[in-house]
Amino acid sequence: MSHFISFSPSRWWSIILKEFLQLRRDRLTFAMIIGIPFMQLTLFGFAINNDPKHMPTAVISGDASEITRTIISAMQISEYFEIIGELPDEEAGRAALAQGKVQFVLNIPAGFTRNVLRGERPTLLIEADATDPTATAMALASIEQLAKAVSTKDLKGPLAVRAGQAPFEVRVHRLYNPEGITRYNIVPGLMGVILTLMMVLMTGLAITRERERGTMENLLAMPVKPLEVMTGKIVPYIAIGLTQATIILLAARLMFRVPFEGNIIMLYVSALLFVAANLTVGITMSSLAANQLQAMQMTMFYFLPNMLLSGFMFPFQGMPQWAQFVGNILPLTHFNRLIRGIFLKGNALPDLWPSLWPLMVFTLVVMTIAVRFYRKTLD
Repeated sequence: MSHFISFSPSRWWSIILKEFLQLRRDRLTFAMIIGIPFMQLTLFGFAINNDPKHMPTAVISGDASEITRTIISAMQISEYFEIIGELPDEEAGRAALAQGKVQFVLNIPAGFTRNVLRGERPTLLIEADATDPTATAMALASIEQLAKAVSTKDLKGPLAVRAGQAPFEVRVHRLYNPEGITRYNIVPGLMGVILTLMMVLMTGLAITRERERGTMENLLAMPVKPLEVMTGKIVPYIAIGLTQATIILLAARLMFRVPFEGNIIMLYVSALLFVAANLTVGITMSSLAANQLQAMQMTMFYFLPNMLLSGFMFPFQGMPQWAQFVGNILPLTHFNRLIRGIFLKGNALPDLWPSLWPLMVFTLVVMTIAVRFYRKTLD
């Protein structure tokens, strides 16, 4: 009771003022107070969309007629499909799907129009990259009405829809995840999310920890160059990152039964490049931050857009162009494509290369920035 009786409002107010002054001096914390809510509002309000439209679609056309042109036009009018060009054959279509260049491939067989006019009810084939079931669900649902819509416009009399059945069939092949099991998409993606958070956070504290413990003076006194310090601190964490990747891989196969169609060596090469990219981000933050709290704040500021704009939580194709541009800069976006391609598609190096080289470039650029801003003194 004596503590409450002797409570002094003036002393209490002095403590409050002191804390406000401390916050004003910590510009990074003040920026985070404003920046993180603004970022979340912007991303969730403008960038996130669970019903993606205008998804890239290629056409393999063995038949050119008014009916097939109407079919392609109807797909575009639905707003779910954006025809980006024609492909010569099914092999090219599979390659485009494997590399993530297109989300759908429409295959119009030769003699399609002739068979429709004969009443033989031919089949259109739509192949979909179904690694992310959420991204394709609404678009594929709209396909069911495609045949009826085209029949109403172009086919009259005995060729029109009869007894609810259109004069041609639209068959959908959901590739890579035909059953639409969500965990097949989520669990491989979790490898990237976990590695991003852990690698950036651990290395983000590396230099700031030494600065706070007073051991930084010894490090600065040693005849070592900034690049040697940076890379020397990163190497031990590479082993930690690959160990975590192994744990997640085993869990994905043994616990969640995620199919693994690819090459284990390519998985570890991809994981190594991704770990290195995130470690360079962490070591850069460690060089810029004045203390461990600032390093943790910067880590969260980096982690949020990676998680939201990489295609891990929300369909990448559903985001506006500016959000996709930002997402393509982030390493997690490319790693998601790599890891899902290896797990579900069995992609080899030619298919993986478009996502591998951006990781290399990102690592090189960020390491250059880290060396440039490395503090050679404690001031």
